[in-house]
Amino acid sequence: MILLPAIDLMGGQVVRLRQGKASDKTVYSNDPAAFARKWAQEGGDYLHIVDLDAAFSGVSQNLESVRAIAANAGIPCELGGGMRSEEAIARAFEAGVSRVVIGTRAAESVDFVAAMAAKFGGERIAVGIDARNGEVSVKGWTEGSGVRAVDLALKVEAAGAGTIIYTDIATDGMLTGPNFAEMENLLSRLKCQLIASGGVSCAEDVLRFSRMTGLYGVIMGKALYDEKIDLPALVKELQAAA
Repeated sequence: MILLPAIDLMGGQVVRLRQGKASDKTVYSNDPAAFARKWAQEGGDYLHIVDLDAAFSGVSQNLESVRAIAANAGIPCELGGGMRSEEAIARAFEAGVSRVVIGTRAAESVDFVAAMAAKFGGERIAVGIDARNGEVSVKGWTEGSGVRAVDLALKVEAAGAGTIIYTDIATDGMLTGPNFAEMENLLSRLKCQLIASGGVSCAEDVLRFSRMTGLYGVIMGKALYDEKIDLPALVKELQAAA
């Protein structure tokens, strides 16, 4: 199971939001590339970057920061936020990321996911499914879609997406613990790579995820930034438990 430290970007700064609300923001740094190096050196396997400005507006405003992160990290990066057109996805790859995360557009059009997987390769296309009470939320988590998360997951997997990132919005940034039951449900239904996101509050949460057969990865955000998780110590624990 891989570890994916998160770097959320807004106005060129590293930030974290509580439950995806732009009005509830904590700024951690004006140097995203420095955090990229830090998480890579401490044992992160892959960086999960979110362009929050693009997630809310649909227009990328942090590509220079993304380019700096990709150039400095030394580990692969994935980028989500505003991946709503082929042009946006192509720009992300040009900036140096290895995988893009399609969110809102995937909920609107499974055909778009299929076309992007065919063009760029399914291994480079992830779909981010952000859900509250089992319903997919879109447009920076501001709107419900009326689509069940598990139904969308099965459809985008069939369309060729190589990875699904499932975020439980109700727990994201709250440090209350993840929605383990929903992850178990999705693992039992899916064959593609599945990444868990949202609510990770301590090392034990990650260790519990590592015991789930077939789980590809876990994204960690606020718990790392607030030093609830010591990444090097966690890596050692995972290695000892393997």
